Amino acid sequence: MALLLRHSPKLRRAHAILGCERGTVVRHFSSSTCSSLRLPVAAVSSSNLHPEYAKKIGGSDFSHDRQSGKELQNFKVSPQEASRASNFMRASKYGMPITANGVVPSRCFSSGADLPPHQEIGMPSLSPTMTEGNIARWVKKEGDKVSPGEVLCEVETDKATVEMECMEEGYLAKIIHGDGAKEIKVGEIIAVTVEEEEDIGKFKDYKAPSSAESAAPAESKPQSEPTEPKREKEQPKAPEPKATKTEESFLSEDRTFSSPIARKLAEDNNVPLSSIKGTGPDGRILKADIEDYLASVAKGAKKETAAAPGLGYVDLPNTQIRKVTANRLLHSKQTIPHYYLTVDTRVDKLIKLRSELNPLQDTSGGKKISINDLVIKAAALALRNVPECNSSWMNDFIRQYHNVNINVAVQTEDGLFVPVIRDADKKGLATIADEVKQLAQRARDNSLKPEDYEGGTFTVSNLGGPFGIKQFCAIVNPPQSAILAIGSAEKRVIPGAEGQFEVGSFMSATLSCDHRVIDGAIGAEWMKAFKGYIENPTTMLL
Repeated sequence: MALLLRHSPKLRRAHAILGCERGTVVRHFSSSTCSSLRLPVAAVSSSNLHPEYAKKIGGSDFSHDRQSGKELQNFKVSPQEASRASNFMRASKYGMPITANGVVPSRCFSSGADLPPHQEIGMPSLSPTMTEGNIARWVKKEGDKVSPGEVLCEVETDKATVEMECMEEGYLAKIIHGDGAKEIKVGEIIAVTVEEEEDIGKFKDYKAPSSAESAAPAESKPQSEPTEPKREKEQPKAPEPKATKTEESFLSEDRTFSSPIARKLAEDNNVPLSSIKGTGPDGRILKADIEDYLASVAKGAKKETAAAPGLGYVDLPNTQIRKVTANRLLHSKQTIPHYYLTVDTRVDKLIKLRSELNPLQDTSGGKKISINDLVIKAAALALRNVPECNSSWMNDFIRQYHNVNINVAVQTEDGLFVPVIRDADKKGLATIADEVKQLAQRARDNSLKPEDYEGGTFTVSNLGGPFGIKQFCAIVNPPQSAILAIGSAEKRVIPGAEGQFEVGSFMSATLSCDHRVIDGAIGAEWMKAFKGYIENPTTMLL
């Protein structure tokens, strides 16, 4: 009942109803089309009902409750007053909450008497690896009316800039973090909406609680223990045996307590918990302790990286995508045992097939097929032949995927993006060429959506065509287990038939593998299959 009354702007005035022995909200089917609130007659009195609420009651009648044998009084409530309560269940005897379809339980209403009902909008988690985000710009301004599905603002995540849509109808009363706000933690309040337009002005000086203040008490509550009576201090304590050095080291090192969010933050930033002194109960490490440690490290790093006198320089701020890329690649090189396999593939037949297919694409109005599109198709088919390379290390098991989703590395001014071509083994070359060009353009425009880059099982990185790099070794993109690095094609003189020499075009390809998942022989088998498709490209069309 309390949940219903708090979420209904009209019914929340009837505070006295909660003190009744039994209360039931039912649907009243009649020509007046309104709902009813039933209460025991003995419980209804001038002292039990709020005066303002009693004035709004349109009428009442009596009915008999068969279960309790008591006479109940029905109060009629207009459909507007019960608009949020479309379907109700009978409450328990002592005021247990009533479930109501159409009520959003996560709605945040003010507990203070000076603020009207409102909803606090937090920074959403728009990708699995996102811990903080930036506000690129606000599409809606303070005072604007918002409806479900409308774009509120553009959020810069760790992967791309994503449009954040409104979930409920109302008015944007207050913007906490404006355009260009940086490093906003996931869940931190960024705006406030209200239901009534006249309530907008009441949030002019509204200030959201800081995430640090709300996180520390929340983390310490589960570990708090009831305080002991003071009289225990007066009792003489028996002398306790001093712990040996071995026991002290065990307690200090092996018994390190920390909150889950603190452990996650420490893991993401490669911070050893043993180097941090906790400020929570019993020395428990909290999120605030990790943040303080990172702040102190950052200050020390600034002092250490001070430029030499007379040396000119400029400090360029890192974008969110560059920060995340740096952390993920560092984690990959530190935790994944890489090994590399390189082959030179002759691509004369591949170049000839491309020259034959592109005139057909021009005639049909399709996108031209590039060498990289053919490489993606060949890699996808090789993964279908050798599914062990289409897998991920999951600590306790190896997960082998049925879908072959190829991520394609795209370099932009903001950093490296890896949009995904889903089910590349089942798509034609024309479809792959069209999707690659569309996704690459979205990446350069910083408009990729999460579904455009999530769910990849293998990555292809090509520095040959655009940059002329002969050969390089790429870093595995976790949780994937392999990445293919493509170099440029170059002409070489090779022995031909009957002692003659001929010129052929060769392209270098290097496969970086996670040795935990892909054994050397398995990686070599995949490279053999890939080379077969590249040197005999017509087999990709079968």
